[in-house]
Amino acid sequence: MSAAVSGEPVKVVGRGERAIVAASVGLAISGDNTRVVVLPAEVVDWAQTVQASPGAASLPKSVSGVFVGRERELTDLRGMLAGGGSAAVVQSRVRAIHGLGGVGKSALALHYAHRYRSAYTLVWWITAESPESILTGLAGLAMGLCPTWARVAGPDERAAWAITWLQAHPGWLLIFDNVEDPTYLYPYLGTLAGGHHLATSRKATGWHALAPALALGLLPLTDATDLLCTIAFPNLTPTEEQRGAARQLAEHLGCLPLALEQAGAYAYRTGTDLDTYRQSLGLVLDEDRDVIDPERTIARIWDHTLAAITRRDPLAVTLLRTMAWLAPDDIPRSLLAPLAPSPSALRNALGELHAYNMIVFTDDRQGVSVHRLVQTVLRTHTPSQSEPNSYALGRSEAEQVLHQALPTPSDDSESEPTALWECLLPHVLALAESTPPDTPSSSDTANTYHQVAQYLCRQGRDAHTIALHTAVLAQREQVLGDTHPDTLNSRNNLARAYRAAGNLERAIPLYEATLAQCEQVLGDTHPDTLRSRNNLARAYRIAGDLRRAIPLHETTVAQYERVLGPTHPDTLSSRNNLARAYEAAGDLERAMPLYEATLAQYEQILGPTHPDTLNSRNNLACAYRAAGDLERAMPLYETTLAQYEQTLGPTHPDTLNSRNNLARARREAKAAQKEDPAKPADDTGPH
Repeated sequence: MSAAVSGEPVKVVGRGERAIVAASVGLAISGDNTRVVVLPAEVVDWAQTVQASPGAASLPKSVSGVFVGRERELTDLRGMLAGGGSAAVVQSRVRAIHGLGGVGKSALALHYAHRYRSAYTLVWWITAESPESILTGLAGLAMGLCPTWARVAGPDERAAWAITWLQAHPGWLLIFDNVEDPTYLYPYLGTLAGGHHLATSRKATGWHALAPALALGLLPLTDATDLLCTIAFPNLTPTEEQRGAARQLAEHLGCLPLALEQAGAYAYRTGTDLDTYRQSLGLVLDEDRDVIDPERTIARIWDHTLAAITRRDPLAVTLLRTMAWLAPDDIPRSLLAPLAPSPSALRNALGELHAYNMIVFTDDRQGVSVHRLVQTVLRTHTPSQSEPNSYALGRSEAEQVLHQALPTPSDDSESEPTALWECLLPHVLALAESTPPDTPSSSDTANTYHQVAQYLCRQGRDAHTIALHTAVLAQREQVLGDTHPDTLNSRNNLARAYRAAGNLERAIPLYEATLAQCEQVLGDTHPDTLRSRNNLARAYRIAGDLRRAIPLHETTVAQYERVLGPTHPDTLSSRNNLARAYEAAGDLERAMPLYEATLAQYEQILGPTHPDTLNSRNNLACAYRAAGDLERAMPLYETTLAQYEQTLGPTHPDTLNSRNNLARARREAKAAQKEDPAKPADDTGPH
């Protein structure tokens, strides 16, 4: 069972008496790649009975802590949620803004959560830039409500627990912040109906089938002036002259809330009067006042702010530029520590950034967050001609700290520091996804990506590795050449990631290119060539192209037998894949004997509990079930599950898949018994 990157429906697929299929968490972008997560009965019972403490919530801090205006929007939002249970705060589609953010969508959602917190049993904030981050947010909910179990569970199991809890306890509010694609929410809005869903997004379209959308534009000038004055003159009543200067500056900044917060913090921190600050920015008010470029506006403010921070603490600027390449939320202080000469220097530098409203601290002050628009500007803006390559400032530091922070790879998944991997994962992915064009990664960074991809593969989450494998492939193509064996292996890994994500349109051409190059460079019967041919045949089968899959599988099996021998593990794997292709074609007469022979050889060569043996036994049980022979399928399923639990542990993806198969077979057996009461019921007690 492979994990993937996004969007199939989450659904409760069934409950047995003791073996419970608790929830199915959809993770695939396309295709029938839904990730099935099966929770033991006692874990489901906890999810259904654990109560949230009064006022339970997980909410971020705002950048400035100041919120003005938007009363009409808050009222509208409350009405939308009370009326239909879902709402989205989106970027206004008028040409006043160009999609980079900064208009206060998250601030509005956060203020709504605080104002109406007492109306909900639980309020939970989820960063929703990707399906992976949504699952991470749900996993955090499980950690908050059931920490003892969640600490030893995998991230997908935690997410499944959270979904089960939300299904059993009404009255909650989930806030999905910064949704990059509305389709990411299909699984959750369709399944979780007992509370309210509030989303924020820069995307104004694609919401019609999900939720009513509230378009949020720039602040009215009066409110913008109030916001600027509140930040620039805390605990003071501004004079008429100061308020007039604030009004002019707000107008020049286009009433963009993020720009106002940055400008107000600068004025307060440096003691600069607002009129002088406005003139120093050099912004010219457009005749058409509806036009504002957020990136250009923030960039102008940036030059002054960075210069001021540099004078006070150069380390602070280094840290900020480093954070521009990481995920925007929950950047651990410990990750940044190697860049500072001492803990006190790190503390002072972060404090300086906080004073200028550049960052916010998490509640425990062990992590920091930075606005996405700030990151965008830092990555792309060149502040002066003396720094022509400044678009990449901070990136090497980000690569360095992540490379140093990674744990030592381990083949034993039980001993891996999962919490550390999961903490670093979003930042490594963000680094890979933000790679500047035509800038291949360094060797160390490529190794970092490869290590994280290997961790994800061990977790059964191959489809989350696309960006990582893409970056590794680019580096190896440049350094090693297009046909080096390591390059071919990287291309194969990228194809596998696309296949796991259900994107066969990208996977199959990569597999085909890799096979052609393996044949040319390594020869027709080299083990790597055979492995590549087997992978391509498997992709054809998954795509339903059995006309090409079956002959290719047959050829590959024959070559494996000739080159490696009839009982080599790779030969057995290839034979197992051929049997699956026969089964997919409905030819059980050829599939069944092949499955049986392959299992017998696996047991003899690798032993009865080797993961490949267990996979083979599971496939044979599935073939028996497909043939309607539950009497032979059921004992195989039960034996396989017991061995999976003993060998791989109760939460390994293969164990979960095996438990799901057994539950499905038991449901079919019960249904058959109801249709034919004379038929003896299965009395092999549920596992």
